Amino acid sequence: MGMLRSLRRDTRGATIVEFAIVSPVMILMMMGLGDLGYQVYAQSILNGAMQKAGRDSAIQGGADIGSTIDGKVSAMVRNIAKNATITFTRKNYDSFSVIKPEPFVDTNGNGVRNAGECYTDINANSQWDADPGVNGQGGANDVTVYTATVTYPHLFPVGSLFGWPSTQTIVASTLLKNQPYASQTTVTPATVCT
Repeated sequence: MGMLRSLRRDTRGATIVEFAIVSPVMILMMMGLGDLGYQVYAQSILNGAMQKAGRDSAIQGGADIGSTIDGKVSAMVRNIAKNATITFTRKNYDSFSVIKPEPFVDTNGNGVRNAGECYTDINANSQWDADPGVNGQGGANDVTVYTATVTYPHLFPVGSLFGWPSTQTIVASTLLKNQPYASQTTVTPATVCT
């Protein structure tokens, strides 16, 4: 009986049992926070690299060295994410005001452009476009949307415990007007009713 009482009062092993219960949750939280912090850091590096690359590509001759500019962005991102997959897109528009779907007359009021409703063919391709941009850097005074998409493996495998993908994707875009290094050819958009 005396030995049983002494065992009840003995709390020397309680700390290790409490630690064994709390530590897995604490470690998972720390790994999740580490992964989230890494994502924020990678996003800020990508944003800075894209802003610099956008300014470099907006000058005269920038369209000719697009792959070199993309390579610089890739190098900056790969300094922190070695196994990253990086893709780039460039779309150009005549002005900031046309970075939206081509305007149309919604005769039936359903909010969707249907056959027969007139539209303004901004990019002169004889079809209505939800995005009238043209692939590439464009020319003098054109507005370019330059986008990079980066996919990299998570630092820690925490997400896989919840069935989440093993990779993280971040995207950065910059929108700049090319310098007026030459005269811009302006085209008056036609109204098409087909």
